[in-house]
Parts: sequence; C-alpha cells; structure tokens
Amino acid sequence: MEDAIQGETVRVEGDGGDLIPAYLARPLGPGPYPGVIVIHHMPGYDPETKEIARTFAVHGYVALCPNLHHRDAPGADPKTAAAAARQAGGVPDDRCVGDVAGAVRHLRTFPAWSGTVGVIGYCSGGRQAYLSACRLPFDAAVDCYGGRVVAGPDDLSERQPVAPIDLTPNLSCPLLGLFGGQDTNPSPEHVQALDAALAQHGKPHEFHTYPDAGHAFFSVDRPNFNVAAAQDGWQRIWDFFATHLGG
Repeated sequence: MEDAIQGETVRVEGDGGDLIPAYLARPLGPGPYPGVIVIHHMPGYDPETKEIARTFAVHGYVALCPNLHHRDAPGADPKTAAAAARQAGGVPDDRCVGDVAGAVRHLRTFPAWSGTVGVIGYCSGGRQAYLSACRLPFDAAVDCYGGRVVAGPDDLSERQPVAPIDLTPNLSCPLLGLFGGQDTNPSPEHVQALDAALAQHGKPHEFHTYPDAGHAFFSVDRPNFNVAAAQDGWQRIWDFFATHLGG
C-alpha cells in the first residue's frame, strides 16, 4: 500500500548528549524520502502533533518530532510538561537548537532518506523553527503563526535572549510563513516587520495571511480551528516542500 506508514517513539541524542523522546513517522516504502523536523506547539508533545507527523509520512516524508519539554517534566503527560516548561520560562533557545540538531542527525541515519530536510513549527514551534533555520542548515522552513519572532526587550530572557528576527541574515533556507489576520501574537504588524526584514536581507520567502483566522488555526481540537485556512495552508505546505525538498 503506497500510503502505509509506521509511527513510533524513539530516543534521539539531543542537546548536551541527553537522550530525549521523539516521535518518528515514516512511509514503509523503499524511498528515497525527504525529511521533516516537526516542532510541536506550546501545548506540548501531544497526540495532535503526532498526528501531524503521521500526515507528513502519508505524504511521503520521514517526519521526526522531538519532545522539547521532556527535561522540564520527564515522563509527564503533555499538558503537565508544557505547564512546567512555561513555569520555567520556556524552552531555552540553545537547548532547543541542540535538540533539533540531534533530531536531524537521527533522521540522517535512515537509508531511505533522500538527503534533504525541512523544519516546520506551530505557535511557539513556529518561532523555534525560524530560530533553528537561522542557526542550522536546512533546505526549507515553515513558520506557522510563530509568536515572538519579532520581540522587544521585554520579551527577552535568560532562556530566550535574542529576538529571532535579529538572526535573519543567517537564515539558511527559503521560508514559508502562514498567519492569521486576527492573531495578536504574531500580530499583522509583526508579520509585516518580518516580511520587511527578510526582503531587506534578500531571503527567499512567501507569506500568506488568512484574514478570518486567528492563532492556532491548524489545531483541529481547538475552537481556533479554521477549516478554510487550514486546508489552504496544508496545500501551500505540500507545494512549498515539494519545491524545496523534492519527494
């Protein structure tokens, strides 16, 4: 069956050599298949994010989603771990990039991998996808309504000391941005500022804003879910990754 997939929890060597859980979803055919690192949203490493990874697998990608909240509450359910991460001040940027780098290394061990890899993130994961694409080599990146990519001094902290927009000169790959016109974080003004920064530095990108959508419009289990925006957004993701990752 051409859409047959396998999904399982694996351990990857993340930042500092720590072993962290990650959800791996992959097609069962011989490949070769492009890779995608899926960065979960602030609500955590939850069943809904694992379903996103499986969706990528059905469409012909090896998808790997590292649990960025693992160290804040080892073994806890996603909601508890997400609350612990928020209480601690969020996932440290350096640790996040180290974990994403570890996920990429793990993905590269698969014989069926094609050699290209993208990164996608939602909500806080959108910010982390942008951050990762500015600090690691990727072939394509997707920011789904990442808050605080554009950040002022009051938004910075010891764990998250830099506004990702300030790293734009280092962006390693083309970027797709998908946003809600009713969102407040990122607001339309933030999206415009990011668009301008990318253009200023000659970074290839395409942005799409859905006027009637708010934050988290991809989340099928939340009131924010917007069918029209999500359907169009998924199609743009497939087109974008097909162009830049192949498959």
